[in-house]
Amino acid sequence: MDAGKPQRFLGIDYGEKRIGLAFGDDLGLASPLPAAVDKTKAARLECIQKHIRERRVTAIVIGYPYNMDGSVGFKAREVDHFVEILQKRFGLPVHRVDERLTSFEAETRLKSKKKAVSRRSGEVDSLAAALILQDFLDQTFPAP
Repeated sequence: MDAGKPQRFLGIDYGEKRIGLAFGDDLGLASPLPAAVDKTKAARLECIQKHIRERRVTAIVIGYPYNMDGSVGFKAREVDHFVEILQKRFGLPVHRVDERLTSFEAETRLKSKKKAVSRRSGEVDSLAAALILQDFLDQTFPAP
């Protein structure tokens, strides 16, 4: 990463039907965005493209679903394929971050706020994307 240039990141929690999204920068704070919940894969990619353009994103951070034993399984290979699509379409660096248990943590956080949790809205997915992105930001831009 270019130390002199502002860094802007789009966090992604990939799913076949819903793609959770979050935004963060080199100030170190990740915030959920509305999820890409469109019916078609093409429309979900358009939603991602809109956020990349509007927020002048410089890199993508995507949750990587390792198995609990640390091995790479079917879901991780699905994400690898999606990463290839992202790299070809947007030409941005893509960083993979271990996402084990982030969706569970996102649901737990929403429930603790006494908030009704609807998987269909993508709210859980975007909160998971923010948790994934926050983990990356904490490692990349540690607090002084």
